[in-house]
Amino acid sequence: MAVQGRRRSLLETGDWPFARRPGFRATLLGIVTIAVLVTALAIISTSHLTRVQYARLQKLENQRDSLQTEWGRLLLEESTWSSPARIESLASKRLNMRVPSVDEVKVIHP
Repeated sequence: MAVQGRRRSLLETGDWPFARRPGFRATLLGIVTIAVLVTALAIISTSHLTRVQYARLQKLENQRDSLQTEWGRLLLEESTWSSPARIESLASKRLNMRVPSVDEVKVIHP
């Protein structure tokens, strides 16, 4: 039987999983690659969330504008319903009220 050099099989070596360790550059390259991928995913996620929040902001601003318009209409309606001329007209027509004459007015002093 011919002796073939001192070559050992991988199973005979005690440090088989670590027989070939990656160098410092390869390890650093792997870490940097993973960091770049994680950063890229974070940027994508942040961009998406920003767009979603901006769309929500636009909806809320539209809702605010419509509510502001409705509030203005309600204030105008309130001022119309509570105008002194309208109240006096309703009081005289529906309740038969009238403005008292000067002799009918009594002043009460405290």
